[in-house]
Amino acid sequence: MRQTERPNFLLFITDQHRADHLGCAGHPVLRTPHIDALAARGCRFTDFHVATPICQPNRASLMTGRLPSAHGLQLNGRELSHGERTFVQMLRDAGYRTALAGKSHLQNITAVPPFWPRSGERLASESRALFPGDYGQEVARRWDEDEAFELRLPYYGFEQVVLTIGHADEQSGHWRRWLRQQVPDADRLIGPDNAHPTPDWALTRLRQAWRTRVPEALYPTNYIAQQSGRMLRELAAQDQPFFLQCSFPDPHHPFTPPGRYWDMYRPSDMALPHSFDAPLTDAPPPVQWLHAQRSVRPPHFKPGHGSFAVTRQEAQEALALNFGSISCIDDAVGQVMTELQGLGLAENTVVMFTSDHGDLLGERGLMFKGGLHCGGLTRVPFIWADPLLNVAKPVRQTSALAQTTDIAATVLARAGVPPAHGMQGQSLLPVMAGQTDALRNSVLIEEEGQRLDFNMSQRIRMRSLRSKHHRLTIYDGQDWGELCDLRADPHELRNLWSDPDSQALRSQLLAELAYAMLNQTNTSPYPLASA
Repeated sequence: MRQTERPNFLLFITDQHRADHLGCAGHPVLRTPHIDALAARGCRFTDFHVATPICQPNRASLMTGRLPSAHGLQLNGRELSHGERTFVQMLRDAGYRTALAGKSHLQNITAVPPFWPRSGERLASESRALFPGDYGQEVARRWDEDEAFELRLPYYGFEQVVLTIGHADEQSGHWRRWLRQQVPDADRLIGPDNAHPTPDWALTRLRQAWRTRVPEALYPTNYIAQQSGRMLRELAAQDQPFFLQCSFPDPHHPFTPPGRYWDMYRPSDMALPHSFDAPLTDAPPPVQWLHAQRSVRPPHFKPGHGSFAVTRQEAQEALALNFGSISCIDDAVGQVMTELQGLGLAENTVVMFTSDHGDLLGERGLMFKGGLHCGGLTRVPFIWADPLLNVAKPVRQTSALAQTTDIAATVLARAGVPPAHGMQGQSLLPVMAGQTDALRNSVLIEEEGQRLDFNMSQRIRMRSLRSKHHRLTIYDGQDWGELCDLRADPHELRNLWSDPDSQALRSQLLAELAYAMLNQTNTSPYPLASA
């Protein structure tokens, strides 16, 4: 790929957004014209997977180009060590200006005590300590209780940060402070107790959706777009190239799309996923347990953070509101892109679009995330819109296997900045330039959690190997797992783990998983001597 002057970079990232929930991905109902326009002039990856389908760890993998087992933030509740070198810091060291508007989530956002270790299990000391630095800077309570509290900059390489913390219309950080400046009694607009009544909505009863009183113009999505535009104007006035991350906390639950976006899509029009009520063959115990819970819900059931089994109405409502949130984001993307073009920056700015993980949203009759690695959770959008793709014979769409860890390597390669030792992702530029059809045969996906989900006796620790044709998933301490033939069973309805005719394949994939884990073992830092 030909390079001229160093490009600018603009990264859009959403939260909990499936790859198939875009117009450019062929969705028959969801309208995303502005994101579709990026795909039309760029390259869209159709088989792009996360390093882990959990917020904090995967965002850390995006920033470092390393799997969670390498960077150490393996589960929500830990914080990214200041000893980890982010690609944003590397860009800054190379002369780039760097800025972030919206969600970061590289540090904890609550001070709620962890679920693990349980009482009496915590040892007095740790084998590994965090690198010195300020932690707990994203805890919402610190921002709410101290109006003067600010991040210590640069923050993981970002010189300028406008921060939103949390989800729905209850977010904290800079947005909440700004909202209070716009509306004196702003707190009366936010949260389920202040929302417009929606008594017929099942998700309202579960407190996973409410019709917010926050106007569209004041909602976090629009605020993030406005702040991104302001940052673009400031960056355009300088001589240095820039990296700007525009990070939206939606369409993550609870669902609170503002104004017209609430009823932009009707639940009754929502087609449920093919696997919603399809028969499952040898479903893994977590799925069996979740399905059993649907019929024994107590009257005042409220979902927690993890997966749960949903009714048809709940799933259709979630899809409709999720689509409303995505359309709201799409309009915000259009707003930022209009600013970029008006400033004359579009011809030298690489624009990317991705998400930190997916959502079940009715797949297998379940919703949310946690403890499962089916495609709806691990496959996310990735679009790379590069002005130079219009120069030669660009690849507009590719099914090459790629992963969140590749974003750092690709940005650095495009900027002409050498990667750091220990980065595990690969540059995707050769694929987009048409020099190769694939960079790898499979991706390794990790996950660890704190909770004893699915009535299991130990917390979730799992690994998956996903190739073009198969997915193999193992769980720590369990003699069961998942094996899916993605060619014959693209919806992953039939688990072949115990199928007698699939035992040779299972052994082969287990060996490939072992080699993948060995290949991705952390190699940093370099040795200082021979002995």
